[in-house]
Amino acid sequence: MPVCTSSFSPILPFKNSHFNTMYRPIFMRATCTYLRKRIITWDNDFIDLDFSIVSSKTLVLLIHGLEGSSSSKYIASTTIHLNRKGLDTVCFNLRSCSGEDNLLLSTYHSGKTDDLEFVVNYLLNNYNYENIIIVGFSLGGNLTLKYLGEKGKNLPTNIKGGIAISVPIDIASAEGELDKLKNKLYMEIFFKTMKNKILEKSHKFPEYHLNKDKLFKATKFKHLEELYTVPVFGFESPEDYWIKASSKPYLNKIEKPTLLINAKDDTFLSSECYPYKEAHASKFFHLEVPNYGGHVGFITSFKTQENTWLEHRITKFIKQNIKIHF
Repeated sequence: MPVCTSSFSPILPFKNSHFNTMYRPIFMRATCTYLRKRIITWDNDFIDLDFSIVSSKTLVLLIHGLEGSSSSKYIASTTIHLNRKGLDTVCFNLRSCSGEDNLLLSTYHSGKTDDLEFVVNYLLNNYNYENIIIVGFSLGGNLTLKYLGEKGKNLPTNIKGGIAISVPIDIASAEGELDKLKNKLYMEIFFKTMKNKILEKSHKFPEYHLNKDKLFKATKFKHLEELYTVPVFGFESPEDYWIKASSKPYLNKIEKPTLLINAKDDTFLSSECYPYKEAHASKFFHLEVPNYGGHVGFITSFKTQENTWLEHRITKFIKQNIKIHF
């Protein structure tokens, strides 16, 4: 599909990428009350699903980003907006992210689509939704795109399409960007919870021999991948993980209407994360690259009622491209 022309046009302070990125988590007040459903996985672990139901025939499956949850402001604001439009939602809290540590040593990673497939199948087998749309943010967006591409023509018929926001579709080059000084504050925020989780896992699972000295000194995602992701999930190396977990190679296999929104000024993303060629060559994959927006920001102004561009863009794509009316 042709690359979409973006309508996102913020006022001056929000044209600064860092300002836009940080404004939502710090100043937005979106909160939701969910109905939680805990489901038991095939490997004797659990996944917590947080529903917000308004009695719709359409369910939007929301997937948060790295170290997020259903409490993340972007999940809550999207849930509120979709509910007001008459759509049910459910947030898939990735393992260890629901407020309670999961039972196994392994948690989640950028390409772990077997959990997403399990959740999708659970929803299809236990609910009567005519339409399910997957909406993922950042890491959750990578899972969304990778899953849709992996399934391709074999995607369940009730899954009608997907939307992904601020996605590092090429993990190797995106990590190179995150290692730069401009992202130091974000890395410190991520590492605070990630290091604590890995340390807690080492206490619960003595057979997992963690080099704590290396953990405390880690400053790059690659360091954590060498200590945790690679040995726990069975990758050969961080480079092997980057290749296997990235969603970019799957974009040309997507067979349902799908939108990727990546802001041009997103400091988390490399040039490889703007797949113009793949969008032009696909009948189903749409790409939108606003000039501004930061990382999962897309805040327009200081006026609360005007800060729903992203949420409106999601519902517009659902109506116009996925062809679901509500």
